[in-house]
Amino acid sequence: MKAALQNYQDRMRRVLDHIDRHLDDDLDLETLSGVAAFSKFHFHRQFTATFGLSVHRYVQLARMKRASHQLAYMDALDVTDIAMDAGYDAPDAFARAFRQRFGQSPSSFRKSPDWEPWLAAFGPLDNARSKLMQTTFTNDDVTIRDVPTTKVAIMEHRGDPAMLPATIQRFIAWREAAGLHPRTNPTFNIWRSERRPASPSDYSIDLCVGTDRPVDANGDDIKAGEIPGGRCAVLRVVGYTDNLEPAALYLYRDWLPASGEEARDFPIYCQRLSFFPEVPEHETVAELFLPLK
Repeated sequence: MKAALQNYQDRMRRVLDHIDRHLDDDLDLETLSGVAAFSKFHFHRQFTATFGLSVHRYVQLARMKRASHQLAYMDALDVTDIAMDAGYDAPDAFARAFRQRFGQSPSSFRKSPDWEPWLAAFGPLDNARSKLMQTTFTNDDVTIRDVPTTKVAIMEHRGDPAMLPATIQRFIAWREAAGLHPRTNPTFNIWRSERRPASPSDYSIDLCVGTDRPVDANGDDIKAGEIPGGRCAVLRVVGYTDNLEPAALYLYRDWLPASGEEARDFPIYCQRLSFFPEVPEHETVAELFLPLK
């Protein structure tokens, strides 16, 4: 029974991976049922029963999530091109669908996103993925590495995590203006609070870019700092790196007590090695660093 359930879940997981890899293709019921090796006459009911939303809505949300990231974080992309990539034949049809889902036109969202409706809209998508896409870690996934001290420019986010996307948007705009591209200057997040503190106002994270240059804030809240070097336990996470809490919990709750190591007095942090929507979500990569004595 357990093996049969695992096989069933693996087939459904293949479907989610296929959707992410082929957002620009025709993702009709026949194609996706074939990926899962299920009858097309039953597949849509099986998908809805497993994930809590229909295949059609899942594909729509996945495409719209990519489109919204492109609007917010990739100014060089034209709205018409984004609409076509999202599966719409005309920008006005895309605009109507976007406004219906987020309460803003695409151009208004690009200029000043309202993030609360955005987060609410993608709740069903995130819930669907969390059912089958969680990674199970083992001790073999953790390595101990001596890392050098890294000088960074820091934009702090303090307060409601629902507003983090707005800080990320400002951070991306600043680093682009400063010429600090992710391909040449590494990107780090330093967590200084729990992911869900008792009070949202206590949420705290630093967005960092590695640079030896003097920091020119250009009116933004940017300051210079450094990530100290030393021994670190490193856990690499591939795919769906929006929520790294399960990986961090594994390091703290499972790996650290069994390792005989002691944590150093610096927060856990990550380096983001690839980014959505530049790569599909299942291909994003991040490495978590737990500083050790």
